[in-house]
Amino acid sequence: MPLSDDQPHTRTRLPVAEQTTPATGRQARPLRTLLTVLGIVTLLVVAVAVANRDKPAVDRDGTSTSGDRAPGAAASPDRTAASGQQPVATTSNGIGTGYPHTDQGAQSAAANYAVALGSADMFRTDSRRTVLATVADPTALPALQTRLDQAFTPETNARYGLDAQGRAPRNLTFISRTVPIGTNLVNYSDTGTAVEVWCNSLVGLTGKTSEIPVSENWYTLGITMRWTGTDWKIIDYSRKAGPAPLPADQKAATSEEITGAVQQFGGFRYAR
Repeated sequence: MPLSDDQPHTRTRLPVAEQTTPATGRQARPLRTLLTVLGIVTLLVVAVAVANRDKPAVDRDGTSTSGDRAPGAAASPDRTAASGQQPVATTSNGIGTGYPHTDQGAQSAAANYAVALGSADMFRTDSRRTVLATVADPTALPALQTRLDQAFTPETNARYGLDAQGRAPRNLTFISRTVPIGTNLVNYSDTGTAVEVWCNSLVGLTGKTSEIPVSENWYTLGITMRWTGTDWKIIDYSRKAGPAPLPADQKAATSEEITGAVQQFGGFRYAR
């Protein structure tokens, strides 16, 4: 006989171990959904990180600024890392020209001009004037030419074992090569961009009878440039000693070894 709805109901509670899952046999969906979402988010984060890993920052001019800093700003962890644009493809009298109208372009120009101003060409009047005509602003050229003519006198040449015309003695090779170690942008403007170039140089005579062996010298070259409308050109320069690192504890090469190295290893054009 069916029980009336007025009769009290009895609820039976099974022990936990005896409870069973729903008849469908499916697990609860919330955990699976959460794991799926987390997996998708993780993949997206990894993809974005890989895509941006080698992407340089862009400054107001649209140029790469990786490894750069504004004048006076604290050094960033990647300050000493190599960075910058590709070297310029145009040259004039063997000197790179046509630098970008950017802070990095100015630093590249200063580094290359430091190499030219520290070359053996500066000890000969004709080649020195060719170098200056290439790197100097036309309005500053006469003053710079006079200044450097007064610096590279026959007496100066004699101190390096050269004759009055800047030629080395027979069977000897004169070396004057400058290597930029780094650049520092001091001021950036079209009317007077100032860049410091930390340099190491090799100067001297090589050969069996040389009495002025090749030695190194550390100095900082301050170069002030102006944008001419097509390129950066020098309007002034200064030079100060150092900073010089502690000399390495290694045996100096012989004159023959230095001569061979200079003949085997060519110089570079530089870009930041």
